[in-house]
Amino acid sequence: MARQQERARRTRAAIIRSAAVEFGKSGYAAASLNRILEGSRATKGAMYFHFDSKEDLARAVLETAVERYRSSAERWLARTDLGPLDTLHGMVDEMALRLEHDIIVQAEYRLIIEPDFYRDVQSGGSRILGRATRVLAVRAIEHGQLRSDADPDRFTRTLAAALAGQRYMVDLMGGAADLRSRFQEALEVVVDAMATPEWGAAFRVDGWRVSARLEELGLGL
Repeated sequence: MARQQERARRTRAAIIRSAAVEFGKSGYAAASLNRILEGSRATKGAMYFHFDSKEDLARAVLETAVERYRSSAERWLARTDLGPLDTLHGMVDEMALRLEHDIIVQAEYRLIIEPDFYRDVQSGGSRILGRATRVLAVRAIEHGQLRSDADPDRFTRTLAAALAGQRYMVDLMGGAADLRSRFQEALEVVVDAMATPEWGAAFRVDGWRVSARLEELGLGL
């Protein structure tokens, strides 16, 4: 029984992974179930055992991406060895890495810009990242890194818009630009506008204390 359950889990994971590749490449409407099956090496019966339809499969990809965002945010928020803004930098840097290398997160980004999934933006990865950003902004104010009159909501909205804009511009340039450096640039501009002079002076000497590492992301399903 345990062996059968593990085989079923692996089959389901392989189908989701193949679907993420197909959705990320072709979008939802043009995605081919046959190509998904070919990529997963699963049978049609196995696919319909786990998923009722193409939409059901797309939502499984979205749910998997959300879990990755949630796991990432929780891991960074639990760090006690870093100040709030260094923690925020690490989390933002990880998101850039995932958008460059994680096919599940790449597929989520492609799916939520399609009409069938507009509503999923409200509960997707960007919302999780936004909540974590606000928590860190509040902590940064409490730790004297952001000014006492800084507005955490304004900080969060502005950073989210800046990151989304950088992601869009990198797409327009055909991936020629480095997303990590663009995300870092956006973060630094927003932080600099609200940071205390003391934090700014220390940052100009020390820079960011931590960056994400690809090998730590656990990109397998």
